[in-house]
Amino acid sequence: MSATLESASRWLGPGAQSTEQITALVSAPILERLSWRNWWIAFLAASALTIIMWVSAIYLLAEGIGVWGVNSVIVWGFAIANYVWWIGIGNAGTLISALLLLTHQQWRSSLNRFAETMTLFAASIAGLFPIFHLGRPYVLYWIIPYPNRMGLWPQWRSALVWDFWAVSVYILFSFLFWYSGLIPDLAVLRDRARNPTTRRIYGAFALGWRGSARHWDVQQRMYRALAAIAVPMVCLVHSIVALDFAASLMPGWQETIFPPYFVVGALYSGFGIVAILAASLRWGFGLEDLITRNHFEVIARVLLAAATVMGISYAVEWFTGWYGNDTAEVNQIVYQFTGTYWPMYLGQLLFNCIVPQIFWWPAARRSITTVVVVSVILNIGMWFERILIVWNTLGHGHMPSAWRIFLPTFWDWALLFGSLGFFVFLFLIFSRVLPVISMHEVNLLWHEERQS
Repeated sequence: MSATLESASRWLGPGAQSTEQITALVSAPILERLSWRNWWIAFLAASALTIIMWVSAIYLLAEGIGVWGVNSVIVWGFAIANYVWWIGIGNAGTLISALLLLTHQQWRSSLNRFAETMTLFAASIAGLFPIFHLGRPYVLYWIIPYPNRMGLWPQWRSALVWDFWAVSVYILFSFLFWYSGLIPDLAVLRDRARNPTTRRIYGAFALGWRGSARHWDVQQRMYRALAAIAVPMVCLVHSIVALDFAASLMPGWQETIFPPYFVVGALYSGFGIVAILAASLRWGFGLEDLITRNHFEVIARVLLAAATVMGISYAVEWFTGWYGNDTAEVNQIVYQFTGTYWPMYLGQLLFNCIVPQIFWWPAARRSITTVVVVSVILNIGMWFERILIVWNTLGHGHMPSAWRIFLPTFWDWALLFGSLGFFVFLFLIFSRVLPVISMHEVNLLWHEERQS
């Protein structure tokens, strides 16, 4: 769907007839006195879940990880599965924005800002779960390679060291990428704000932006350079997460397909969350002219392609297990279909592979409700996949005498749903103080439309 073949008018509604109208649509929820009733309802609900999350974390730190359902065999449980799920969502935002920028896709203009913000919040939440799971989070610094003055050299073969560098560098890089694209819009808010204090705050973060030709040249060159770095970095980060599993000798994990399989899964779940956020912002802030049905149609096409790749990946797992004829691997595959968690595994296949096939029908792709419902379903399916990667292998490994099942406790669920509320909490604050859509990029799209 190249920009040279598609008219820009496809991505703008009738209410976006000028750059002034576009700027007003995006900045009004921040600078004007509008009704925030629905925002406050959502904020209170998200705040309640956020409190549950932090109460769960405090109780965990006080009592230890025994409050979870972990046991002597399934030592990871919810925490690491949630980490992988959240980092997948986080990886997708930057990948979506950077990849679409480099391939000159016009439809990214309305989506990239909140997709990049989603990355920052999701990756930060993901980073909390390994810390919670350490049992002794006050010695988190042990996983950081530092001079051996304390007589303890970190274990470089530990997956924790890989994850520390991957996640911390990725969050820092994503912030730079997000902020470099935000600077021109901060200057717009500075110039449009009527309150002197508000004007000074936005002006400070705009870093003296004046919109000169030199400013635009430097900003665009830096933004595209960061995008070029972002694409391989995203693939690298989730490949490292995949190698946490694939570098082991456990049946079901030691597969070379894991790195690309995890990257596609991250893109898949991330696009689903982008669809949910796009529909929420479209409805909540009246952005129907900037986030159109055509955007949801394109997202649906991407989800359909990713669902097909996920189905092929599952089939490759089954084939390699059968072809290798390793007893433990074959038993692992059989256990997936017939073992304790078989309803979740069939749900994973149904939600991730079968349900999105509805997007073969154009009417389903253009239905915002259908796209959002399928996006919710596939993210449940992706969470099933992440949790079963942990449960099935750790609970059904090489030694039958060590086979166990995982029984989640209230605190497992509280931390999971609390983290979802915390994500919404952060996103609602973002939508209140910063533009959720990149004004300067949508304005550029409008000019390209007029020149076409």
